[in-house]
Amino acid sequence: MKLGLIINPIAGMGGRVGLKGTDGAEILEQALSLGAVPEARIKAKQALAELLPLQSKLKILTYPGAMGQDVAEELGFQALVVGEMGTPTTAEDTVAAAKRMLEQEVDLLCFAGGDGTARDIAAVIQTSLPVLGIPAGVKIHSGVFAIHPQAAGKLIRRFFSGEKLELVDGEVMDIDEEAFRAGVVTTRLYGLMRIPLAPSLVQMTKSGGKAPEREILLGMAERIVEEMADHPETLYIIGSGSSLAPIMEILDLPNSLLGIDVVRNLQLVAQDVNEQRILDLIRGEPAKIIVTVIGNQGYVFGRGNQQISAEVVKEVGKENILIVATRKKIEALQGRPLLVDTGDEGVNSLFDGYIRVITSYSTELTARIRGLV
Repeated sequence: MKLGLIINPIAGMGGRVGLKGTDGAEILEQALSLGAVPEARIKAKQALAELLPLQSKLKILTYPGAMGQDVAEELGFQALVVGEMGTPTTAEDTVAAAKRMLEQEVDLLCFAGGDGTARDIAAVIQTSLPVLGIPAGVKIHSGVFAIHPQAAGKLIRRFFSGEKLELVDGEVMDIDEEAFRAGVVTTRLYGLMRIPLAPSLVQMTKSGGKAPEREILLGMAERIVEEMADHPETLYIIGSGSSLAPIMEILDLPNSLLGIDVVRNLQLVAQDVNEQRILDLIRGEPAKIIVTVIGNQGYVFGRGNQQISAEVVKEVGKENILIVATRKKIEALQGRPLLVDTGDEGVNSLFDGYIRVITSYSTELTARIRGLV
């Protein structure tokens, strides 16, 4: 059995430092200067560890070093290394690796990265062979990813254990990172890839567009602002997303929209902050986190708001997290739980069960929530 493995070593490095991606050499250099560390290797290892029961039967075809060889060999898999890569790696390396996997006729190709990586692979693979993404990027809008790394490993194991899984088309979406950093979301469909379907293990394509229930969103924002006024000493960490933009609108403060802002006493303390800046601000201070739900996917943490990291959540405390989402957005999940993927299993597990969600100025509901481990 042949599994293709491609790891984008720089995927996800821009998240915690607030750069919203790592497309391009200049942004990568900036991320490194801010102390960004590799994320994709860790998440690929988490996925492959689920395949250890198949170790003697599975051959992994991969690219050298950080693009797959290191992780495969560290776990003791048979690894056939094909191709050569540059230093640092680029999108061209991902494309070249995908071509080699296609030539080698792997049974399934898995890759660790984000939407940019998926886009590069889709340009080559299209629907020629089954593919599954290990979520490791900042931008993960595409419907070709497992819900978290371990879920990817579990699904791959089911695939190679002979379980009959339906192959379905998953959309490959990506956005313009430059526009994204300026607060504009321009999402495009770049193609389709075939993924093995297991509804509990794969994520849906993120729903887009502006929130249609503006009055409800304004009502929720008014409720949050009233709470802020009652607790002027508290730092409020405002998550990303258009559902939270009305909070800053009512406060008449500039809004990062796709970044994280911090407010205290109804005034802006810091704008578009990274993980370290948040930690510096909240150490020893009363703080609350306000986040929303990613439409159609259900993520609360770990998708587009990695600056609010596991360390930030631990410092603030689960009891000081406010989730804001319209009832329509919750109902669109069709009973699926809200999801938390901070990359820290201990922090994720804190969220298993139920949590309060503010759905209008005067109403809230209790929703199921699941920490991905």
